[in-house]
Amino acid sequence: MSDQGASALKGEELRKLYGQLQGWTMVNEHHLEKEYRFPDFREALAYVNRLGEVAEREGHHPDIFLTWGRVKVTLWTHSVGGLSEKDFALAAEADGVR
Repeated sequence: MSDQGASALKGEELRKLYGQLQGWTMVNEHHLEKEYRFPDFREALAYVNRLGEVAEREGHHPDIFLTWGRVKVTLWTHSVGGLSEKDFALAAEADGVR
């Protein structure tokens, strides 16, 4: 699915998709953020690697911050300058590979 020529989600469509997520924060209707906690660095890194495989498969890449026991994931679609359906799909998958 290409975002070429698409625009960022707004209004009711944006709120509907956001309402389907658990634990994510929507910042200024522009991007999604979530922090995951792990018991140690090794498990946090393993999660990042699993999420990286999903991102490669989907061709949609989040910003990922990794530190001891924590991973912060930030999603938005650069080509539309905000949130797209791809971001919400990847957010759901990010929760699934936890």
